[in-house]
Amino acid sequence: MVINGHLDAKDPRIGCLLISSPQGRLGKTTISLGLCAAFKRRGLSVQPFKKGPDYIDPSWLTAVAGRECRNLDLFLIPEKKILISFYRACQGADIAIIEGAMGLYDGLDSPEYGTTAEIARLLNIPVILVVNTTRMTGSIAAMVSGYQNFQSDINIAGVILNNVSGSRHEDKLKNSVERYCRIPVVGSIPRDSELNISERHLGLIPFPESKESEAALERICLKLESHLDLNSILAMARTFKAPHPLPLPNREKETVEFPLPPERGSKAGKVRIGILRDRVFNFYYPENLEALREAGAELIFINSLKDRLPDIDGLYIGGGFPEFFLEELEGNSRLRQDICEAVEASLPVYAECAGLMYLCRTISWKDHWYEMVGIIPAKVEIGERPQGHGYVVAEVVRENPFLPVGLTVRGHEFHHSSISSLDSLQFAYRMKRGHGIDGKWDGIVYKNLFAAYTHIHALGTPQWAEAFVSLTLQGRKFWPLFSESNA
Repeated sequence: MVINGHLDAKDPRIGCLLISSPQGRLGKTTISLGLCAAFKRRGLSVQPFKKGPDYIDPSWLTAVAGRECRNLDLFLIPEKKILISFYRACQGADIAIIEGAMGLYDGLDSPEYGTTAEIARLLNIPVILVVNTTRMTGSIAAMVSGYQNFQSDINIAGVILNNVSGSRHEDKLKNSVERYCRIPVVGSIPRDSELNISERHLGLIPFPESKESEAALERICLKLESHLDLNSILAMARTFKAPHPLPLPNREKETVEFPLPPERGSKAGKVRIGILRDRVFNFYYPENLEALREAGAELIFINSLKDRLPDIDGLYIGGGFPEFFLEELEGNSRLRQDICEAVEASLPVYAECAGLMYLCRTISWKDHWYEMVGIIPAKVEIGERPQGHGYVVAEVVRENPFLPVGLTVRGHEFHHSSISSLDSLQFAYRMKRGHGIDGKWDGIVYKNLFAAYTHIHALGTPQWAEAFVSLTLQGRKFWPLFSESNA
C-alpha cells in the first residue's frame, strides 16, 4: 500500500485511535509500533497507551514514541481518573495510539466488562481492527460485520489486513470488507517472519532487557511503513471528539474542557527513594513513580547488577524477569548485603513480584540455586507453569507500613514462581481473587518492608505513595517477621 502526499503535522486537532483485533497475538503490538514510528518520523508527537495491566508492550511503545506509554484499565483505575489521566498524557501530542488487549470484546466475566471495547466507548475513540487473514478471503466480511454489529456503539472505523499472501489475496479481502462492511482497509501487512518480535511465556521480551531491542524495533518499523495508508489512518484518527467535560477531583463545581493542564507536584525532593531500575527490574507504571514525586520524593535509580545502595530514605523494587540474571544478581553481593542491613535498620522498602523474589534467601531455576538478599527467610522456585496470572482483589487485614487495614486493593499478578518455607510469615493481604503467595495470602511484612506478588497502580491505590513518603519521614517500625499464626 503506497503512501501518497504529506501528513499535516500542524492540524490543531488531536487524533486518537485504538488498535484492536478479534483475539490476542494477531499483530496489534507490531502494528501499533509501526504507526507510532511512522507518525513520529513525519513530525507528529505520538502519545502511546496500552489497555490493561501490562509492562512489556508499554516498554516497546515508550521506546518508539519517545513518550511514556500509559495504561488504561477500568478494573484497576476508577473511570474519572482514567479520563483525567488520558487527557493529561495527551498534552502536547498530535496523535494518541491505544493498543488493545486480547480480542476487542474479551473481558473479565462478560463482553461488557473489562474489555478493550469498554475503553473505546468511554473515550469515544475510533477502532481499527487488525485481522489475521491466513486462509481467508470473502469470510473476512462476515467476521468484521459481526464485530461491527455486536455492540453497535463501538465505532470500528477501518481494517488492517495481516498475514496477506500476495496482491490477489489482498484484492479479494479489501473488496469484501469495503463492499459489505462499508469501511476502508487502511493497511495490508504481508507474511514476513522479520516482522516478529521474540516472545516468552508472558509475551514480548521487555525492551530494556535485550541489547537487540533497538535493532529489532528499527527493522520492524521500517518494513511496516510502506504497508500502511498513513494519510487515511490520520484522517480517521482526527474524527475523534472528546467526551463530555469532566469535573476535577475534589472541585465539583469546576469543569475542564479537553485538554486538562498537567499536574505539578509541590512537595518534590523532601526524601530520597531509591528505585532498582535496570535490565532486571523494569516493571514500573509511570504513574507510580510520578505519585512518589508528587508526594515529595526525589527518585534515585539504582542498577541491581553493579551498584551499591546509595544514601536513600526508602527503596522500591518492582517486577521483571530475575531468572535471566540470577548469576549476575548473586554476583553483586555488596548490594544484597547493603539491602539486608538497611531493612534490619528499618529502611522503608516496597517490593512487587520480582522484588519479592529478590528479597528471599534463594531462587531456584533450571536445577540451580542462587543466593539472593535473604531478608525474607523463604525459598523461591521458578517453574514452567503460571502460579498466578490475572487480576487480584485483596483485603488488607493486618497492620503494615503502607496500606490501612480494611482497604480493598485491586491489582494484578503474573508469575511462574512459588515460595516455600512459609512457616510463621506475617501477611497483610487476604486474597479474595487471585493466587498471591499461596492462594490465601500475600504481602509479607517485616519492620518497614512490604513485599507482595500483587502489582498495584497508584491511580487505583492512591494511599500507597503518600504512605511510602510519610513512612520515610516518620521512621516507624513494625512487628517482627515471625508470628504465631495468620488465622
